[in-house]
Amino acid sequence: MNIAIVGTGYVGLVSGTCFAETGVNVTCVDVDATKIERLQRGEMPIYEPGLDQMVLKNVKAGRLKFTTDLASVLNEQDIVFSAVGTPPDEDGSADLKYVLQVARTIGQHLDKYVVVVTKSTVPVGTAAKVKAAISEELAKRGCDVPFDVASNPEFLKEGNAIKDFMSPDRVVVGVESEKAKKLLTRLYKPFLINNFRVIFMDIPSAEMTKYAANSMLATRISFMNDIANLCERVGADVNMVRAGIGADTRIGRKFLYAGCGYGGSCFPKDVKALIKTADQQGYSMEVLKAVERVNERQKGILFEKLQRAFKGESLGGKTIALWGLAFKPETDDMRESTALVMIDKLLKAGCHLRVYDPIAMDECRRRIGDSVTYCRDMYDAVLDADALLLLTEWKEFRLPTWGVIRKAMRHPLVIDGRNIFDIEEVLENDFEYHCIGK
Repeated sequence: MNIAIVGTGYVGLVSGTCFAETGVNVTCVDVDATKIERLQRGEMPIYEPGLDQMVLKNVKAGRLKFTTDLASVLNEQDIVFSAVGTPPDEDGSADLKYVLQVARTIGQHLDKYVVVVTKSTVPVGTAAKVKAAISEELAKRGCDVPFDVASNPEFLKEGNAIKDFMSPDRVVVGVESEKAKKLLTRLYKPFLINNFRVIFMDIPSAEMTKYAANSMLATRISFMNDIANLCERVGADVNMVRAGIGADTRIGRKFLYAGCGYGGSCFPKDVKALIKTADQQGYSMEVLKAVERVNERQKGILFEKLQRAFKGESLGGKTIALWGLAFKPETDDMRESTALVMIDKLLKAGCHLRVYDPIAMDECRRRIGDSVTYCRDMYDAVLDADALLLLTEWKEFRLPTWGVIRKAMRHPLVIDGRNIFDIEEVLENDFEYHCIGK
């Protein structure tokens, strides 16, 4: 089977590589010639554990290729996936210009039957727009080439994407014809053999499923952050509360961890897009609007704790160490990260910042330049610091040598934004310690 993946960003590159791993012939397409040249040299444009080795393996086997020219390979394909970006517009709605550009290109060059599958996260009704764009271009050519559209939203977690793709909780596929269903069933046969769930449904339901899933997870995070903030005021421990409610099988334990806010490429964008979709339909998503407000407030919670720790003293001139820049571990993605909010607040307060992240240093420099000091490791970051703020729960941060840190810091203050440190151990080393929900 031959498939093309248009867009070699996070979703496209991981999906294409994993499909190649199952024996499919995959051509990844991107308009960015520099990115394609890098991929052809074996250089990864994104960080994802294990992806570079898998790409090299499948390129060597001849199952994975890269090109900038969709038209030249279009009519060799059985299925074409559109995995291009859908950035949020200023009003929060998803920008579909790249999705529709791909559709028009397909319509301008299509000569044989193909299934066009939207992999990007798109609002309900996008498949119909894709179908209309392809049909319009075919009509301009005076061609009557059959094709189908489908929706196959991704549910990949950054840092764990390969495992998520190869061993999925479920695969959601929206189709409107038996022919498309048979072709996509064949593509996903390796997953069916391993008893993973492939759930076929209508296209609008598939498009909605992606937004609903991410919005539910975002809701759980914001709910627990709200509970954590109340726990601090009434003397409760959010970790004990989490254990208590997570033991309820109707609730479960996942996504109940309190912290300093969620970020990334999915949750913030998808919550905004679903709110906007509802607004366009004359309906207000009150719960999700609250989820969004809670999360934006939570991103500044560590700044408030820092101010309280210094009892109203000006933060100007103080040196603050930040551990973690990416929005989560095992990725260099800083989109909507708490670190960006904190850096902005701390710089405006006149602080000097010493930062360290195992992976995201280059991405931070690309985004904010040299307004902070980039350190060689976690211990270098705390040198002469007046406070240490933990923003991302990387594994290497979990068991630091507190005695060394205590000697290196000017003021022994630790603010744990992810509740990962052993409180007793921190206090035994004469630190002032603050966390979330205690």
